[in-house]
Amino acid sequence: MPETRASAVIPADATAVWRLLRDFNGLPAWQPGVTHSTLRDGDAPDRVGSVRTLTLLTGEEVSESLVALDDHTRSLTYDIVKSPYAVQSYRSTLRVLPLTGTGESVVEWTLTFDCAPALAEELTGTFRDGVFATGLRGLTDYFLSRGRPARRGPR
Repeated sequence: MPETRASAVIPADATAVWRLLRDFNGLPAWQPGVTHSTLRDGDAPDRVGSVRTLTLLTGEEVSESLVALDDHTRSLTYDIVKSPYAVQSYRSTLRVLPLTGTGESVVEWTLTFDCAPALAEELTGTFRDGVFATGLRGLTDYFLSRGRPARRGPR
């Protein structure tokens, strides 16, 4: 199974970053490639089993299911239910870690999936560079645009 990851230092404390990321319906606020998100009727943005449908900049739609949400470890895991990508068994996790020396955060976005072997390299690059890296830049910009400088801890 192919796998990939991306990470970034985010200029905000882990609590603020996690508060934003744990909202399973909040992706359009910080992911530039997503224009709209809708939860399935009766679902909630913090309930395991909830399904969101994302509208991408291209107009395509992706449906994802929340598999795990853990406030203690500041992580959430989701699966793709339906997408334009030729993938199966897509499972992705977002995790927020505090950088205790600076008051900033590290966000790590990981993925495993299955696909035809001929597509593995292309899809790995698409998710790592086109989705995750773009999203992490958007997350950084989200906090910078709100004037929330990193809280400085002891050095």
